[in-house]
Amino acid sequence: MSPRAFISGIADKTLSAAERSFLREADPWGVIFFGRNVESPEQVKRLSASIRDALGRPAPILVDQEGGRVQRLGPPHWPSYPAGAVYGRRYDASPERATRAAYLGAYLMAADLIAVGIDVDCLPIADVPVRGANSVIGDRAYGDSATKVAAIAESVAFGLLQCGVLPVLKHLPGHGRATADSHHGLPVVEVDRPTLLATDFAAFQPLKDLPLGMTAHVVYADIDPVAPATTSLTVVRDVIRGSIGFSGLLMSDDISMEALSGPLQQRARAALAAGCDVVLHCNGNMDEMQEVAAAVPLMPAEAQIRAHSALERRGVVGRDDTAKLRAEWTMLMNAGVS
Repeated sequence: MSPRAFISGIADKTLSAAERSFLREADPWGVIFFGRNVESPEQVKRLSASIRDALGRPAPILVDQEGGRVQRLGPPHWPSYPAGAVYGRRYDASPERATRAAYLGAYLMAADLIAVGIDVDCLPIADVPVRGANSVIGDRAYGDSATKVAAIAESVAFGLLQCGVLPVLKHLPGHGRATADSHHGLPVVEVDRPTLLATDFAAFQPLKDLPLGMTAHVVYADIDPVAPATTSLTVVRDVIRGSIGFSGLLMSDDISMEALSGPLQQRARAALAAGCDVVLHCNGNMDEMQEVAAAVPLMPAEAQIRAHSALERRGVVGRDDTAKLRAEWTMLMNAGVS
């Protein structure tokens, strides 16, 4: 039987009996972890195993492990990784060394994740920030040009894949111009479509074949003046699937964020109607989880095909000497930027 078309969070560091029953009955496609779910490698590994046991299948387990200020697994048990902008500054001095460093950093993060049962990382970010935009993207971005961002994002995605972790391309079709933080309000981008195509959207086009992608809760007024990308059929069909050509499984950003309005069931249905394959609900609130589960159907055939294609790319592709790679990465990161 097909899983249900959503990804769920959980509340704490172990599964409660109620959550175990919920996972078994609602059967979400996957589960996402946050800092509240993380204590130690042994604990995360047990939690991953218990989720898959409850679901009865090797379901994907996701996390936001970007480095910088968005890193759910960190010290003292895991290394601290830099924000994306650090690679961007190195790119200006040497594109070759910067993309190699980005690849290695992503590979090493993936090795950390695979060791504890996490096999999907919500990375890379292909957003291109502009002066005056909200800082929610800020130094998470790899640079301020589509060419630089795409080159580093591609290296990051390849590093994750080479160590068996699926990358999630975000935030389609571009969050860099947003003047509000979509966690707290609805950003509206007033820039015309030709400019967006040449700049923001252009950073995503070289990454269109990645297995998974995440939408932006952003209104692009010249394309759809009312609905944010997540719930806009026009943006999903004409831009994400059309102009950008993204072919992978498309998930919404977290539907509990304040950029979206209305009851959760309405938000979930609107995202699926717009063309998202699955909806993401992150906060681990059981009442909300049940509301979302009641609103979404089993994954339809087309979404199942995309999901199957994505999951087939999981698993260890290469098992390189991580100590050697970490030494090379450290050397590249410690090199001066002229």
